[in-house]
Amino acid sequence: MRVAQKAENDSLFEVDARLKSARISELLKTPPKISKDWGVYTGTPLHCAQAELGIAVAKKLAKRAVDRNRLKRLIRETVNKQRKAGELSVDVVVRLRKAIGQKTRGRLRENERISLKMQITGLI
Repeated sequence: MRVAQKAENDSLFEVDARLKSARISELLKTPPKISKDWGVYTGTPLHCAQAELGIAVAKKLAKRAVDRNRLKRLIRETVNKQRKAGELSVDVVVRLRKAIGQKTRGRLRENERISLKMQITGLI
């Protein structure tokens, strides 16, 4: 059986660059930057020089696993672009605040995804 190997630039956030639950809880107690649908919590890095990422997309707000995973991927891509450009030097926790797909039976549609992406880009 062959196992495909990822190139180094394909990995968005290594396991080491993800926040632990204690740090996420700590950052969620700080005042967030808020948009219509997102809350972004930031804090100075504790022990490493690179920014770390935590994502909170509740099942209650995004019912379908496909949509939750798509939102998480969107957040990772956005934060990774900022990190590679050198614009991001803080720990970030991104949290969905409002249920998605209220007009489309709980499904994330393209125009809603674009709107969410523009909001998250403006906050980070």
